[in-house]
Amino acid sequence: MGGQADELNPPPALVSEERRAALMRRITEEGGFAFVSSAEKAAAGDLRAADAAREMAWEQLHSGPWNEVVPAWRDAYAMACLHVAALRDGAGDRSEALRALDMGIIMGGPLLRPDLDAAVQRIMARPVTKESEGRNSERMVSEEHSKGLDLADVLHILPNKSLSCKIVEKCSSLSLERFVSDYFLRGCPIIISGYIDGWPARTKWKDIEYLKRIAGDRTVPVEVGKNYLCSEWKQELITFSQFLERIVSADCPSKLTYLAQHPLFDQIQELRNDIMIPDYCFAGGGELQSLNAWFGPPGTVTPLHHDPHHNLFAQVVGRKYIRLYPSSVSEELYPYSESMLSNSSQVDLDHIDVKQFPKVENMDFIDCILEEGELLYIPPKWWHYVRSLSTSFSVSFWWSPTVPPTSVL
Repeated sequence: MGGQADELNPPPALVSEERRAALMRRITEEGGFAFVSSAEKAAAGDLRAADAAREMAWEQLHSGPWNEVVPAWRDAYAMACLHVAALRDGAGDRSEALRALDMGIIMGGPLLRPDLDAAVQRIMARPVTKESEGRNSERMVSEEHSKGLDLADVLHILPNKSLSCKIVEKCSSLSLERFVSDYFLRGCPIIISGYIDGWPARTKWKDIEYLKRIAGDRTVPVEVGKNYLCSEWKQELITFSQFLERIVSADCPSKLTYLAQHPLFDQIQELRNDIMIPDYCFAGGGELQSLNAWFGPPGTVTPLHHDPHHNLFAQVVGRKYIRLYPSSVSEELYPYSESMLSNSSQVDLDHIDVKQFPKVENMDFIDCILEEGELLYIPPKWWHYVRSLSTSFSVSFWWSPTVPPTSVL
């Protein structure tokens, strides 16, 4: 009663006693005596204590800048999420248990990540008891919302002068050797077609019912608004099913919901199994730095910016317009002076203020419409602007070489 589990049947140990004791010592050293007390009660089956411990850890995560959070508190938050999930799941609340685990994965530290993943797999392996929504609710994302527009319609919604300069070169069946010699070493963008045709994702990710079945109850971070440089932009945590419904009902820019630059494939293994790391990502003895998902409705925009790594951008579902400027013209693109936004341009390509940013209007660029099934290589520091022309699901592979570029061949 009152949140207490049956004393004769306490919940199973969620983490090894050795790791748990070490973490409790670290938290005690940080003055977290109340957390330790609540965590002890949670381990004995007290749900209210588990919720209290999670709340205390959450407050510590938000007590200052993220990079100044004491790592032990991130691990403490993960442990509290494990306790909450176990007790919620034991009470038959599957969705709340998964939400707790996802929050632990997203916000928690690395110490208990294997335990969080294992707990998710245990819950997901059990059949869902709720009735199916029926065949009539099944939709193909591309059929319903990714048909795209013809060229005349596209030009009306793209930045001025789009598709009027040089188009990104396209090649099929590109060997790794030629990719390295002609594009990687020279720092030149290239579109590669045909390479990902065999990915299960090419068909599975068009099926909303498939996405709901394997990820519908999982919690994900999304962006809401035109883009991250706009004042009305915000972030939310919602279930994947809620996100899919927002894609279907997207109606105005201020409410656009975008799952952007999120390590979704670290969080949901079933989706990770639908794709493969392209061989091109091993150019230069490369090491993969991050693997991120970009999923949203037509009209989502990533404003002009650059990234520090080599980027292979896979367009799995739908199509996007992408404009690129070389790193050599960085100063002419008016980057923000603030360190947090120094990789972003102040120029809104959709509405260029030529009086404030006169150098941009007549600058050369290269661009393309990246079609479904194509890969785009974006070299480090190349500026790029991205707009979804349809419901779009993309994957970015960031990697860095471990040997100097001149030593690759």
